Amino acid sequence: MTDSALAFAALALPLAAALLVVPMPTPGAADLLNRVASALTAAIALVLAAIALAAAPETAARGGWYVLDPAGGVFLALVAVVGLASAWVSPAYLRHAGRGWFSARGSHSWYYAAFYLFWSALLALPLTDNLALAWLLLEATTAASALLVAFGGSRNALEAGWKYVVLTTLGLAVALFGIVVLFVAADGAASGLDRLDWGVLARGAAAMPPQATLAAFVLIVAGLACKIGWAPVHNWLPDAHSEAPPPVSAMLSAALLPTVLLIAWRTELALEPALGDAARSLLIGFGLLSLAIAVPFLWRPLPWKRLLAYSSLEHMGILALGIGFGTPLAIAGVVLHVAGHGIAKALGFYVAIPLLRRYPAAAGRPARGVARDSPQTAAAMSVSLATLAGLPPSPIFVSEVMILLGGMDAGLTAVSAIAAVLLALGFLGLAHALLSGLLGEGGRPQRPPSRTARPVARLAGAAAVALLALSAIAYALPGSDLVEALTRSGG
Repeated sequence: MTDSALAFAALALPLAAALLVVPMPTPGAADLLNRVASALTAAIALVLAAIALAAAPETAARGGWYVLDPAGGVFLALVAVVGLASAWVSPAYLRHAGRGWFSARGSHSWYYAAFYLFWSALLALPLTDNLALAWLLLEATTAASALLVAFGGSRNALEAGWKYVVLTTLGLAVALFGIVVLFVAADGAASGLDRLDWGVLARGAAAMPPQATLAAFVLIVAGLACKIGWAPVHNWLPDAHSEAPPPVSAMLSAALLPTVLLIAWRTELALEPALGDAARSLLIGFGLLSLAIAVPFLWRPLPWKRLLAYSSLEHMGILALGIGFGTPLAIAGVVLHVAGHGIAKALGFYVAIPLLRRYPAAAGRPARGVARDSPQTAAAMSVSLATLAGLPPSPIFVSEVMILLGGMDAGLTAVSAIAAVLLALGFLGLAHALLSGLLGEGGRPQRPPSRTARPVARLAGAAAVALLALSAIAYALPGSDLVEALTRSGG
């Protein structure tokens, strides 16, 4: 198959699954279609990611709407893996989820329909070669994922879904204003919306009026910050992650947030000739602020999913710092961090399925003493939270060191020092939360052990192997062709 056919198939297959699953006569039939469609979708997306990762910036495959470049390949692989895992654990969630506002027969079908619409839009984002099209896809992810956030039908779920829609749509409206300003500033670079292609913007940025281009960039990044979950516009994040089904929370945190960050990264690199250091300074500012605001929450006793949500705020902050530093070492850290965070964060939300089944009260307060009553769940919790905390030898520990050293290479020693202190405080908060959750007093199971605990424990074992493999290959990333391509082009 040609590149364009593969790109079309990667997006068309989940869209077809969304249509075919609705008339499924039984939940079992919907589950079967889900497993087949997700496996095929992930396989095609991973092939595309491999092609993109092997491409040099100057020879990246481009079509009328898509580009296969190294940056897109990293994030496309992430979305494919997280989407596949979320699809395969969804039946375990739906088995005990209730029907929300759907009929008992239709709840599975409508859940999968929204899930595949969301996944299709997410897969398209790393492939898109145009800022305007990226904005449309971001709006599509909002529409589909908001239905999933509110899937439970409770008052809190509906409130979280509504807050998510309002705040992210407001942010995207600000970003749209910035895109319009940029479209005007790029007058003459190309005709029509083609002037918003990433390559066209990069070639014409030096000739754009600096003040208008800077204003456009600030508006675009500030608007995207709502969707990424950067402070101080992260308010939807904890509620949406707490109320969404665990597989959907994994998609939101491990796949959506970093993929939206990719759009901000592409914009920064395309406009860098016109903006100089101003663009990177804005990203560094968002990164430091996100780290600083996340730390106090990580020190508080929080329910499991809410704790993971505030951890997302911290990790999106460190990614913003890495991209803002922009040195090869920092970019190597960003690549490693995206992969390590995606695996560990997705696993953390999958753990919520057996955890909340065994301890329903953990939806509203911190889990305690899990190791005594559910060792399999405790093992999975340990792999996830120890990695997210940055415990050596996890890939997140290595990536954070790379990013901080990259900041020093960029001459920003003071910024790196402040970030190091904030990361150390975040580590202490997450480590305390993990120890309390495993060994603390007061936790009593309200239900028998969940059948999902064993599959999640096996998934945790696979995740641990993948995380250790990432740590092992981390030392080959600095100076590699992949990092060189990302540093030169960023996609």
